[in-house]
Amino acid sequence: MVEGTRGGKSEPGPSRRIIHVDMDAFFASVEQLDDPSLRGKPVAVGGDPARRGVVAAASYEARVFGVRSAMPMSQAFRLCPRLLRVSPRLPRYVEISRSIRSILLRWTHLVEMLSLDEGYLDVSCHGDPASEIAARIKTAVREEVGLTASAGVGPSKLVAKIASDMGKPDGLVVVRPSRVAGFLAPLPVSRLWGVGPVTGKKLEALGIRTISDLAVFPERRLAGRLSASLAASLVRMAHGEDDRQVIPIRTTRSISAERTLPEDTRDIPALAGLLDRFACEIEAALRDEKLRAKTIVLKIRYADFTSLTRSRTLTTTFDDARTLSRQALLLLARTGAGRRKVRLVGLGVTGLMKSHEPYQQTLFPP
Repeated sequence: MVEGTRGGKSEPGPSRRIIHVDMDAFFASVEQLDDPSLRGKPVAVGGDPARRGVVAAASYEARVFGVRSAMPMSQAFRLCPRLLRVSPRLPRYVEISRSIRSILLRWTHLVEMLSLDEGYLDVSCHGDPASEIAARIKTAVREEVGLTASAGVGPSKLVAKIASDMGKPDGLVVVRPSRVAGFLAPLPVSRLWGVGPVTGKKLEALGIRTISDLAVFPERRLAGRLSASLAASLVRMAHGEDDRQVIPIRTTRSISAERTLPEDTRDIPALAGLLDRFACEIEAALRDEKLRAKTIVLKIRYADFTSLTRSRTLTTTFDDARTLSRQALLLLARTGAGRRKVRLVGLGVTGLMKSHEPYQQTLFPP
């Protein structure tokens, strides 16, 4: 996610039309696209199991066996002995991500990329129906890039994101404003942001299993089991309330990426693999904006919801994933990860400057 300001942003309101586009098994699909011998077979992109590598992405053929991202590669092979492992080719993924972004920008400048493989569009001011725009985007991605994407259409980011997830793979789900409550009601609460395994167990203990259960549950009582802010946020989402705007950013102050893990973990290699992916996404954003950074910031949130950040300012600017990944691992070693379970990890850079701006290099780089 890129944070900053740009001349233009979507406005909250009942007439908003938001599209969420999410590539299907992106890394693995790229490998199957480039190597026809991998098509139709269980594929995992990631590190060598002999070196405690982790799964960065799994094809749908591999997911049938339970193989998932952030899983130790050794476990993936136990689940699927015929699994084909492919080492990541991050420059190739960045190249295709740029092609996808250029397709999205044909319909509106209000495009907010969340990562290499997903983004939001606000097409509220476009003359064509959002469902038609989403269908055309899917067709363009298939014909011009050779990959499939799933899309969700709704009046908010929340609804559009859930809709695209429900349509995977290669689906298109449209939720009209009048249907939001009915759409959300039967879904498990795990569909909502902020509901991981720990929070899910707390909600289940209160008898809350579906979003409709949550929508009618007293917020004050919920706050007694969760934090007040999390309780308020979950109740709003359960009612379909989400006024977050689609913000395409040009004047960039910081670039960051973060993820709540599917399960709380002490697995350092899994966290390292995720940081490597974040580093590559941040490199792509830096180079797209023609920026260099000077400060690395690592964010960790533990299973008990306490958070900490660690940062380091280098003596020279950088725009490459290798430097960022190496420094991120050093910062990770300064946290309690490995001893305490982690539920969220984030990585970002600040101290940005244009690549053409003068800066002082050092004879002794870190």
